[in-house]
Amino acid sequence: MRILLHCVYYPPEVGGLESHVGELARGLASKGHEVRVVTSRSMKGLPTSEMRNGVRVHRSPLPSRTPWGWILHSLGSLPVTARWARWADVLHAQAFASIVPCGLASRLAGKPLVATLHTSHFLMRAERPGWRRVLARLIRRPRHVLAASQEIAQVAMGLAPGVEVEALTNGVDTERFCPVEPTLRSDGGTRRILVPRRLFHKNGVEYFVRAMPSIVARLPNAEALLIGDGPERQKLESLARDLGVEEVVHFLGGRAHEEMPGLLASGELAVFPSLMEATSVAALECMSCQLPVVASRVGGLPEIIDDSVGALVPPGDPAALADAVVALLESPSREEMGRRARERVVAEWSNDRLVLRHLEIYRSLAGGETGDERNANLITGHR
Repeated sequence: MRILLHCVYYPPEVGGLESHVGELARGLASKGHEVRVVTSRSMKGLPTSEMRNGVRVHRSPLPSRTPWGWILHSLGSLPVTARWARWADVLHAQAFASIVPCGLASRLAGKPLVATLHTSHFLMRAERPGWRRVLARLIRRPRHVLAASQEIAQVAMGLAPGVEVEALTNGVDTERFCPVEPTLRSDGGTRRILVPRRLFHKNGVEYFVRAMPSIVARLPNAEALLIGDGPERQKLESLARDLGVEEVVHFLGGRAHEEMPGLLASGELAVFPSLMEATSVAALECMSCQLPVVASRVGGLPEIIDDSVGALVPPGDPAALADAVVALLESPSREEMGRRARERVVAEWSNDRLVLRHLEIYRSLAGGETGDERNANLITGHR
C-alpha cells in the first residue's frame, strides 16, 4: 500500500507522539509498504526532505510550538499533502491539528482518511467551549477515528455523538526495548529510580521531587535519574536544592530515543507521576525493558498498569508516591513484576501488532486495487 502520514512532530524529536508515529512508519515500511510523512521542520538543522528508516519525510516550517503555530504549519503543509494525497491509497492524520490539511487533501484526491487522537492537548482543549465545537467538526471528517486511550475515545464520542472511535493503545518496538546491558553502572548498593519524563507541568515531576525526601529517609541509598528536559527544569532543580535532595536527584536532560534502552536498564523501577496522560509510550517502553512502574491513576495509565506490574497512586500526592516507590523497591516480587510487565507488552502492545491493526483498517477503507496493484496490472497488461 501507499500510506501518507501527517504529524506536527516527528523523530528526531523525542516524545510519546513522535515515538509512536516514527515506529508506526518504520514498521509499515519494513513490511514492504511505501510510506511518506509530512511533518514540521521543528528543530534547527533538519532537512526539508530526507529518507529516514525507509520512509520519505517532508518537513514544512513551524512558526512556534503553540496552537497557532500548529495551525499555521498545518496550512503551510497543505500543498505537499495535497500532492502526495494523489499518490496515496490512504491518508492518516496523527493528532487533531493534522486533520485540517489531510481532510482537504483527501477530499480533493478522493482518498480515505484515518485520524488518531493523541495526547493531553486534545483532552485539555476538549474542556473549552470554543474548542469543543472545532474538535467535534474535526472528529466527524475521517472515515475511521482512533484514540490512544479509552479516556480520549470516550471524550471524542461525547463531542461528536454517533461517531465510533476505536481505542488503540500505542505500540513499542519490543526487540529494541528489551533487557540490555546498562549504560550507567552503580556501586551495587544504590537503589536507582528512573523518571523518563519531559519537564512539563502536566507530567507531574514536581510531585516526585517532593516525594524524594521521604524516599531517602527510608532508603538512604536511593537516587533518582530524571531523563528529559523542558521549561520546568530550573524550577525543579531549585526545588531539589530547597528540599535537600539535590545530591540524589540527577537531571540528565533530553536523550536520544536510541539511548533509552541502556538508560532504562540502569534502574530498578520507573515512575510516571503524571497529572494528565494519554497512553504513555514511555511507560510501555519501560515495561518492555522489564521495569516495574509506579504511575498516577490518570488517563490511559490504568489501562496498562496494575499491581501485578507496579502500582497506581493518586495524582499530585507526594506521600502516596513515596510509599509506593519504597514498597516496590523493598518488594521481593519486584523482579517478577518486571518480567510480567515485559510479557504483557509483548503479548498486547508490540509495535508489530499495532502495525497489523493499522493495515487492517487501511485495507478496509481503501478497497479495490491499491496503487501498487494498479501499477502491477498496468505492467502485466491486466485490468
